[in-house]
Amino acid sequence: MLKIILPTIMLLPTALLSPPKFLWTNTTMYSLLIAALSLQWLIPTYYPYKFLSDWTGIDQISSPLLVLSCWLLPLMIMASQNHLQQEPLPRKRTFISTLIMVQPFILLAFSTTELALFYIAFEATLIPTLILITRWGSQPERLSAGTYLLFYTLVSSLPLLITIMHLYVKIGTLHLPTLELTHPTLSTSWTSILSGLALLMAFMVKAPLYGLHLWLPKAHVEAPIAGSMLLAALLLKLGGYGIMRVTLLMGPLSNLLHYPFLTLALWGALMTSSICLRQTDLKSLIAYSSVSHMGLVIAAGMIQTHWSFSGAMILMISHGLTSSMLFCLANTNYERTHSRILLLTRGLQPLLPLMATWWLLANLTNMALPPTTNLMAELTIMITLFNWSALTIILTGIATLLTASYTLFMLLVTQRGSIPSHITSIQNSTTREHLLMTLHIIPMFLLILKPELISGAPL
Repeated sequence: MLKIILPTIMLLPTALLSPPKFLWTNTTMYSLLIAALSLQWLIPTYYPYKFLSDWTGIDQISSPLLVLSCWLLPLMIMASQNHLQQEPLPRKRTFISTLIMVQPFILLAFSTTELALFYIAFEATLIPTLILITRWGSQPERLSAGTYLLFYTLVSSLPLLITIMHLYVKIGTLHLPTLELTHPTLSTSWTSILSGLALLMAFMVKAPLYGLHLWLPKAHVEAPIAGSMLLAALLLKLGGYGIMRVTLLMGPLSNLLHYPFLTLALWGALMTSSICLRQTDLKSLIAYSSVSHMGLVIAAGMIQTHWSFSGAMILMISHGLTSSMLFCLANTNYERTHSRILLLTRGLQPLLPLMATWWLLANLTNMALPPTTNLMAELTIMITLFNWSALTIILTGIATLLTASYTLFMLLVTQRGSIPSHITSIQNSTTREHLLMTLHIIPMFLLILKPELISGAPL
């Protein structure tokens, strides 16, 4: 574990001391090396925990997410190159350092075996993200977006801290493997229901559940491209991961807790998909689509069967890569037309034909076309939901239909139609952008060949 965390921390001096000419090259190559090293975590094993140290351990649920977070750091650095070109050197260094600072905290949050350390890392990821949004966002509204993000997360996660303390007093340990061995106290008292609610609430806001999702579109729209990728691909996954970890500890939950979350998650998938059909802002559309996908993850996490956990894991990984790629594509459009409004950036296919190919691929993976891992995940989750209650097929079916329609809507509006008259000349797409899209899509195509790497099922 340390052989990844220490090099990640040493990326900081690399970013701060590299000569100006090699700043981007050094940080990108170094982080790609770390990403390549982290692939060893995917090696299957018979033990429940691999690489177990005193305070970290990697099991089937956390290893795919850890590899995903290592993989996305070089991609975020590559995506940010263009909009930082005009900035003075110290600012570039600060930006890259802020990106790098999130990384050890995310790695800690995904790999820790101690609930208290998990809480600290979970909260610490908030600070660099906040700096990214409020300092490097593109519009004055970024301050209100930062406030939304901060207060939503803090208000929901303070009860989590109190419940963690309560658990510690009651059980005497916060070590996750030990907690899984202790017998859950079967009580339907108000205290256990409320502590269950407090444990879940922080992750529901982070994931985000429909109804608690208002900070997400704001934060996404205002964040720079690296901030958007970080939020969509990694920070939302902290929510889903937390739900999967915490539900195992709480023992059999009362229906009082299950039903509202399940209904909200499925209804939210439907609602946010229909909101997407009426969006004018490209980044906002992609942000709302994240809410609907994560709704399925929450629903699967609430059911707590092997199938649903495995579906939720696959969906989290594939959604991380897909939505990150969509944000990169939206950013390439934004850098050329300086607008996120769909009406002003339409008809770009004849101008950027190769980019249109990437748009097509990203949109097809987003609407879960076979043979993508997204399809496998959504089918798994729908089958578990149907097994739990046959009525859910109505909601999930409509949500799938709406997902397909808004994805096609996004593809048609951005790529087809007449070119708006104000676009007279446009830059060509660069090799850097094509490499960025390739590095997003190759893992997605390779994972379907061996999906058990990310399915979270013990091999």
